[in-house]
Amino acid sequence: MASTFDEILQDALMLSEDERIELAEKLHNSTLPPEEREMKAEWDAEIARRIADLEAGRTKGIPAEQVMEKARAKVREVREARRVRSRG
Repeated sequence: MASTFDEILQDALMLSEDERIELAEKLHNSTLPPEEREMKAEWDAEIARRIADLEAGRTKGIPAEQVMEKARAKVREVREARRVRSRG
């Protein structure tokens, strides 16, 4: 017997938060074209590898403040270079 959307939704809402997140991800992934699913799987594997490296101490994180300051400095540099070029 087929369940209605509302019945499935009610059942899904009874799942734990982690289970609902996993269900949502699987439903979303099922709507992606095959090439996007493949790319997402590759990114997921890369993220998992990086987390494992960080947790094992094989790599070191960089504080967000440092990353943002470096990015802001680069933006300032690019803007200044454009200003210089536009002046001729």
